[in-house]
Parts: sequence; C-alpha cells; structure tokens
Amino acid sequence: MAKTMKITAIISLLLTVICTLLHIKIANDILLTLAITFGTIAYHFCMRLLVGEVINALLHNKIDYNKKWFKVGKTELSLYNKLKVKNWKGKMPTYDKSLFDINEHSWDEIAQAMCQSEIVHETIVVFRFLPIVSAIWFGSLPVFIITSVLSAGFDLMFVVMQRYNRPRIIKLIKRYEKGVGSSEKSI
Repeated sequence: MAKTMKITAIISLLLTVICTLLHIKIANDILLTLAITFGTIAYHFCMRLLVGEVINALLHNKIDYNKKWFKVGKTELSLYNKLKVKNWKGKMPTYDKSLFDINEHSWDEIAQAMCQSEIVHETIVVFRFLPIVSAIWFGSLPVFIITSVLSAGFDLMFVVMQRYNRPRIIKLIKRYEKGVGSSEKSI
C-alpha cells in the first residue's frame, strides 16, 4: 500500500505540472480542469504521506494508550456496532501491515501503533478541508467541499477502525499482565 500511495502522489504531481504548463501555453479550459483535478489528488496523497512521516518522526509509536483521548466509551462502541465495524476486517487497506503483526510486535506495541495511526488519520481529516481555500482562485466551491467531505469521511473510517479494535487489544494486554492469558493469544 505504501508503494501505491507514493507512486500515486508522484504521478498526480507530474500530471499537475504537465497540465498546468500546457494550459499556460495553450490556454485550454480542459487542461486547467485537469491541472486542478490532478493538483487536488496530488495534494491529498502528498499531504497524507507527509503527515504520517511527521507524526512518526515525533511519536515513534510510543504513545500511552491509557490517556483519556484514546478511551472508547460504551456509547461510542454501540455506534461502532451499529456501523458493523467488525465486518470491515480484511476490507480496509493498511499502509504498513508490519506495524500490526503479532509475530513482530507485542500487543502493547500494536496498541501504541494503533494510537499513532488514529492521530495520523485525525490530523489528515483536518487537512482534508484545506483545498476548499482553492475555491477563492478557481471557483467551484461545491466541488472542493464535496471532495473534502468525502475524503475526510474516508479517513474517519480508519479512526473508527482503530478505536473499535483497540479496546480488544488492551483487554488482551491486561489479561497478559495479570498472568491469565498469553501474549501469543489471538484476538
């Protein structure tokens, strides 16, 4: 998934430059539309990659998952059950599956990676709305709002998934700490 995201970012950035230069030379509205489209795609992919790298450089998956921000309440879990989040398993892409591999990491490390992933996606959700400012120069405000809302909703799914799964991981950690279970037990 990481390779696909990086390739998409590079290609959309190149297409933005090409369409922009052609638009400047030819002054064709279709080229401007393509430049804006590819530019928006490039922004979303580049921003997503940059946010992930910056947060990883700052936090290194070393987060206290017992902090209040990461607590999941009964009402929240009830909502996730209504959304059938459990059925999302195996259908959602993962940027780096190795971070959540029990053969490579302890449950404690996985819970910390889940918290960092949540922070990354929450930050991305906020940055998803920046392209709306582009409407000042290009118009088409509804298009920028719609794409921002849809892409923010996409990242919110990852936040929900992390928040839904983390309590189960923490339960395993506590069981292991008490000596009741085994760190190798699957969830």
